[in-house]
Amino acid sequence: MIPVSKLLVIGGSAGSLDILMQLLPELEADWPLAMIIVLHRKSDSDMLLARLLAGKTCLPLKEADEKDLLLPGHIYIAPSDYHLLIEPDGSLTLDASEKVNYSRPSIDVTFMSAAEVFGDRLYCILLSGANIDGTEGLKEVKELGGFIAVQDPEEAEVAFMPKHAMTVVPVDKVLGIREMISFVKELS
Repeated sequence: MIPVSKLLVIGGSAGSLDILMQLLPELEADWPLAMIIVLHRKSDSDMLLARLLAGKTCLPLKEADEKDLLLPGHIYIAPSDYHLLIEPDGSLTLDASEKVNYSRPSIDVTFMSAAEVFGDRLYCILLSGANIDGTEGLKEVKELGGFIAVQDPEEAEVAFMPKHAMTVVPVDKVLGIREMISFVKELS
């Protein structure tokens, strides 16, 4: 039995950190979902990202470790240079296989893995970025009944990633930052 009933996965690349810095402080201590954040970053990055984001939220936030169990109200950051996968029991696995779309962690890999486990209990948001990572994952999320949203390309620092996804897969919502904050806060 998975200890969390629903999952939010947010993926992004260039220009995404600012959005997370605005979103995370808005979440209250009783926010009920588990959240995974997959951001493209340099392979030699240390845990500075997790420390930075942890300082912006009252929710427990950590860089994901092998066999961590997804828990309600907890936030997990995909570590640098590993793909992050979700197992059927709700635990996390780190994978060092080849890069996908020049990225490890890959947003596609995590979106697809989450879709297989959570199906229609999954919410995914694709943020600003400069490549196509995330689009194939969103297609699978949609096929398995999950909810998909992208950042409004008009507000994205780098519009290519959300704009590309919108041309390939029918997204459920296009969200500006204020709408995104409201949407995430109201998930239950």
